Amino acid sequence: MLISITDLDDPRLLDYNHLTDVALRRKLETEHGLYIAESTKVIMRAIEAGHKPRSFLTDARWLPDLEPWIEQATGSPDGGDLPVFIGQEDTLQQITGFHLHRGALAAMNRPELADPVQLLSTAGGGKPAKRIVILEGLVDHTNVGAIFRSAAALGVDTVLVSDDCGDPLYRRSVRVSMGTVFQVPWTRIHEWPRSIERLHQAGITTAALALREGAIPLDEFAQLPECTGEDSRVALIMGTEGDGLKQRTINTANYTVTIPMAGHVDSLNVAAASAVACWELRIR
Repeated sequence: MLISITDLDDPRLLDYNHLTDVALRRKLETEHGLYIAESTKVIMRAIEAGHKPRSFLTDARWLPDLEPWIEQATGSPDGGDLPVFIGQEDTLQQITGFHLHRGALAAMNRPELADPVQLLSTAGGGKPAKRIVILEGLVDHTNVGAIFRSAAALGVDTVLVSDDCGDPLYRRSVRVSMGTVFQVPWTRIHEWPRSIERLHQAGITTAALALREGAIPLDEFAQLPECTGEDSRVALIMGTEGDGLKQRTINTANYTVTIPMAGHVDSLNVAAASAVACWELRIR
């Protein structure tokens, strides 16, 4: 149903009213919490991925662009029984506390996360995942979103994130990823790095990207039989922005891999490094 916003304190707007992403995840009205999808393109990708909206909030100017996706999600261009809140740009900014990118938001129900091993068995288009990215302890949501965008563009089948990694469904992560967090299957892997053994048992070769003496240059690693075989399955492990990977992770991974640098530069930003590594390890 289309609802014009007349009262900024309308309790139906609480999903959007200055709530932090942490608060959204903990909302009790929905089983797994909420997240906010920002912009028509991101909302489109969320709906195409099968995520269920709870409501929409849009600038009246952007409603025609949003209507096809409202209809796909609800069966009706006006949202049917689902609220579609409509207001002017300045009003929406007062409600949310930030400027809306292209004037549209949706409060989406978070889907239940899959078991990592189960996801790895099907994430390659219904077949076992061959290229996997693991994010350990990343705290910058811009980097998380950028890595998902690279993963989608470069043929990565799935992403696993540790419990201390930033939330891929944080509003900024989703926006920076251009909605590809809905395109690349992902889940959390608990008890990391001890749970790396679950990957080894599944026949996955793990490679820790780290600046360590004796590390294999990325291009040489990509030529190993573990990477070039028809049934090769490789997981690239990326560490936190400051300290990098935990020593235990490096010790437990099958290989330690580095990107050779020139120009007296010792390393790349983690998002840039992930793009380089995913390109080099892509399925030929």
